[in-house]
Amino acid sequence: MCVTMGDISDLDRQIEQLRRCELIKENEVKALCAKAREILVEESNVQRVDSPVTVCGDIHGQFYDLKELFRVGGDVPETNYLFMGDFVDRGFYSVETFLLLLALKVVYYLFCLPYYC
Repeated sequence: MCVTMGDISDLDRQIEQLRRCELIKENEVKALCAKAREILVEESNVQRVDSPVTVCGDIHGQFYDLKELFRVGGDVPETNYLFMGDFVDRGFYSVETFLLLLALKVVYYLFCLPYYC
């Protein structure tokens, strides 16, 4: 996967926008989903998790509960989080919740790559 500093900068901006519960543009959502797909199809469905880790149960699209988890538990990447699933389905902010988690997954995966293009 080729990664540029522009990719990281765009993701950082999108994360800040999503943290304010503001939607990102449709073309940005499509690009984010494409990057996430590239990552997720290559990853095993069973992952090694380094400790310490904060395990989180279902958040059901409760965006402000997610923000509270980050406030209490520590922000990413200082705190490792393991979300058990059910990110969305009941909460009013399901899209914002999922996109924020997806963007965090992508940006911190990219930071772990040994090189940038």
